[in-house]
Amino acid sequence: MVVCGWSERSIGCGGGSWGTTAVGSSRWHVGVAVAVTAMAGIALAATFVVSSRRGSLKSPWSRRKRKRVLSHRYWNCLFTPEGKLRDGGFKFLKKVRSGGIDPSIRSEVWPFLLGVYDLNSSALERIAVKAQKRKEYENLRLRCCMLANHSYQGNSLLTIDEIFNEVIPQCNEEPESPRSCEDDTSRFSLFMEGCHGDRPLYDKTPDSASCNLEEGDDEEDKTGIYHVDTLQVETDSSDSESSVEELLGVAEPDHKLTNSGSLAHDTSIRTVEDFTTWQRIIRLDAIRANAEWVIYSPSQAAVSEEVANQSAEAVQLKDYSHLEPCMIYHAARLVAVLEAYAVYDPEIGYCQGMSDLLSPILTVMDEDHEAFWCFVGFMRKARHNFRLDEVGIRRQLAIVSRIIRSKDAQFYGHLEKLQAEDCFFVYRMVVVLFRRELTFEQTVCLWEVMWADQAAIRAGIGRSAWGRIRLRAPPTDDLLLYAIAACVLQRRKLIIERYSSMDEIMRECNSMAGQLDVWKLLDDAHDLIVTLHDKI
Repeated sequence: MVVCGWSERSIGCGGGSWGTTAVGSSRWHVGVAVAVTAMAGIALAATFVVSSRRGSLKSPWSRRKRKRVLSHRYWNCLFTPEGKLRDGGFKFLKKVRSGGIDPSIRSEVWPFLLGVYDLNSSALERIAVKAQKRKEYENLRLRCCMLANHSYQGNSLLTIDEIFNEVIPQCNEEPESPRSCEDDTSRFSLFMEGCHGDRPLYDKTPDSASCNLEEGDDEEDKTGIYHVDTLQVETDSSDSESSVEELLGVAEPDHKLTNSGSLAHDTSIRTVEDFTTWQRIIRLDAIRANAEWVIYSPSQAAVSEEVANQSAEAVQLKDYSHLEPCMIYHAARLVAVLEAYAVYDPEIGYCQGMSDLLSPILTVMDEDHEAFWCFVGFMRKARHNFRLDEVGIRRQLAIVSRIIRSKDAQFYGHLEKLQAEDCFFVYRMVVVLFRRELTFEQTVCLWEVMWADQAAIRAGIGRSAWGRIRLRAPPTDDLLLYAIAACVLQRRKLIIERYSSMDEIMRECNSMAGQLDVWKLLDDAHDLIVTLHDKI
């Protein structure tokens, strides 16, 4: 009957036995249909999970996933009794990356992010490093004074190396002559007393001055520029292990081969005249500095007129009578630190735009020597923005272009029609790292996330913990470029419908100051990194 019933149903034959056979066959058919439907549903669900899992992941900067800032309490709980960061700084960097830093502890945290202090250093090691770094900065300021005096005497064609080699011999590090550096210091002091006359010295170095790890933390414990690190200012090892020349010895930038195989510019050809030119531009930029920082540093904003004028005189600042005392003080600090950096890294010297990068650091760091070394850490990457050959700028603009092309071919085609596919319209964003497009607080938030990524890469965290999480955005040296591409893509419709030239797009990009949501920008950048990181 069953066979007959199946045969009858299959060939469509009838018969007296149809009723019984039909019922059995119908039930069997329903069961098969349900099973097939269920299997199809499972397959579809599995396909959906696989295909949508990446897209449904929320970035650490989305509104739903974003954490609270690194608080003072959480920060203190991250350290062992010896003053070392627990777990090599993983939780610290993860927290900064997902929420930023409480303004009250930025001056303590930034030296870790910028490589001034090693993530594995102890409290005692950091005290020693701070003393050494302060001494190095003071000696850089003395060198600035020496160059200024040679310029005053008309020796503008002497090279910087000739002056330093003649007047400041290298410190003898042999153990049998421990006092040789002190002798050099004495000779240098006599030289300075004999040559500056009544002119003020450039020696301004002001003295300003068991727990639960954070509420709501994640359950997981997890513009020219060449973006190659040709200036390895800091080593990968602990600062406490790096030797620092005593007194007049200053650690020199290590100019290595770039990826193109070409040698870095020969700094021995830099002259006193170059330094004089840098001085002139630095002073102009310092006087024109933005006052937006004032509300973020009450102590510096309240500086007295007397202290401000003394600081200005110490660096020979001129034409500042129209400024408020706090702006005079800020301008003098800009001059002091930027001159020291020009001597520290004479290949770059000074270019306009560097003061934009330094100003927020001076606002957070009250002492010049700490601000200087944080700036050195920042410039480890950013220095390539100011190379005269602009190789680095072109490289970064090319990356932004590739991101846009990979994400949105139609929009990229429109840029090609306007001959704007080189993305030159975001030049300013690249050079000063969004400083002109974002507010002070937004800028600092973006930089902190960017610095946390760079610190994670230096510490090898990107290759291990985050690197194993394939569907999450790994730390990247190019976070800024993904953010810039995201900023442009947010305006794709406007650009396609309204703008017919690169100049118009550039005006749009340069007029968006104060209109950007930095966390939305990072959220969109996260999507680009997840999708395109392996392709770019």
